[in-house]
Amino acid sequence: MKIVIAIDGHAGCGKSTTAKKVAKAFNYLFIDSGAMYRAVTYFFIQNYINWEKEEDVLKALQSIEIEFKRDESGKQLTYLNGKNIEKKIRTHQISDKVSDVSTIVAVRQFLVAQQQNMGKQKGIVMDGRDIGTVVFPDAELKVFMTADMEERAIRRQKELEKKGESIPLEVILENLRSRDYIDSTRKEGPLKKADDAIVINTTNLTIEEQTKQIIKLAKKLIKN
Repeated sequence: MKIVIAIDGHAGCGKSTTAKKVAKAFNYLFIDSGAMYRAVTYFFIQNYINWEKEEDVLKALQSIEIEFKRDESGKQLTYLNGKNIEKKIRTHQISDKVSDVSTIVAVRQFLVAQQQNMGKQKGIVMDGRDIGTVVFPDAELKVFMTADMEERAIRRQKELEKKGESIPLEVILENLRSRDYIDSTRKEGPLKKADDAIVINTTNLTIEEQTKQIIKLAKKLIKN
């Protein structure tokens, strides 16, 4: 029996890294919803789209095609209109704007429809902000990840440094505070814990430890 594993939570909790490892453990498809919103944000910025104008947004969305492909090593990459943009969407510039783009109703409806279509056959792991509440409210396993703000900022700073970006910790903290507020207060698909989600605080956990917890939870459901 295949199931849907929905992982929601705050930015900087290690959701995507954990979700990838969980998907690999079960040979499931990993759908990086955050990468999809980042891809749309990247397209808007690159094409000077005024995302405050609904007409411009709707027109731009017609020109967007997002795919996930694996490279020779098995790493999943994000493709926008046939081009690999994985590195380009992980910059601080995109992180700074993605929550604003994520509040746009047309963008959310566009991507949620794609995500739900991807999950029809089950056997998927998806992480984001509203996966267990909006995208897959009937998911068999729902997890909500959180961590202390400073720990999340330190993790994000290290992640950016590995990619060659040097961003002061205070700037990252402010970005996380802003993203949390925008994500939690937006009208369409806000960041919210599903009533039946299991909370995992990752402040003092390694990626391996939090991955093991989710795998253990999933195995119980799959056996049933």
